[in-house]
Amino acid sequence: MDTHLRSVVKGISWRILATCVTTVVVFLYSGEWAMAAFVGMVDAVAKIVLFWGHERLWQRLTWGRILPTVSSP
Repeated sequence: MDTHLRSVVKGISWRILATCVTTVVVFLYSGEWAMAAFVGMVDAVAKIVLFWGHERLWQRLTWGRILPTVSSP
C-alpha cells in the first residue's frame, strides 16, 4: 500500500507528464508555443477540477462497495 505522500507525488508527476503531452500535441498542430502552453495549462486545471468532482460523485455512490455490517453483541 502506498503512503499518502507517494500517492500525491505520483498524481503530480502524472499530471505534469500529461500536460507536457497535451502541450506538445497542440504545438505540433498549431506551431505556436504560446498557444500550446495556454492550452496545456487550461487542460491541466480543467482536468484537476473535473477529477475532483468525479471523485466526490463516486464517494456518494454505494454501488460496488462492500459496506461494513453492524453486528449486535
